[in-house]
Amino acid sequence: MISAAQIVDLHERQTRAWHQPQPDAADAPPGAWLLAVERQHRANFDLWHIEDEARTPGVTDAALADVKHRIDRTNQLRNDLAEQLDTFLLAWLEPQALPSADAPLNSESPGLIIDRLSILALKIFHTREEAERTDAPAGHADRNRDRLAILEKQRADLAGCLDALWRETLAGTRQFKLYRQLKMYNDPALNPAIYRNLAGQTTP
Repeated sequence: MISAAQIVDLHERQTRAWHQPQPDAADAPPGAWLLAVERQHRANFDLWHIEDEARTPGVTDAALADVKHRIDRTNQLRNDLAEQLDTFLLAWLEPQALPSADAPLNSESPGLIIDRLSILALKIFHTREEAERTDAPAGHADRNRDRLAILEKQRADLAGCLDALWRETLAGTRQFKLYRQLKMYNDPALNPAIYRNLAGQTTP
């Protein structure tokens, strides 16, 4: 089910494709699992570029407020899709009586690791762009080549951790659980800045 190399390749391929001015219609990844991985990566891709908009010099307050709302919605989607990856995996494992309830618990689920791999793919893409810039100041390319080496090592290490977790889960020697993010800031019933404001609007 899980192959870290396959996931890293998907992240790399789609990140390049989505950055094209007029991207070609990419082939859908084979199978529902990789399609779910792609959807989660797309949410991170969109979030990355919306956050860039928030840092545009001279952006108006109204535009910044709109961007903030889009960041909140997209970040919620990103977290929801990471949770869906774990739900997908746990449903696949259940008929095999896995994960083993007696096995040590891993602190991080596969969905959260894949989310981190997705973010690293975006960092690597943009750091590579900076390392190859021809109009950058002196030292910029060297600095970003150093950063790129670190990021690629981080990704290789993390991919190895994902493969190890999956092997151990299938062997019954490690387990993971779905812990929902339970975000509060988007919930009108849990965010005081929302429910107090709404209460003030309805007060006679």
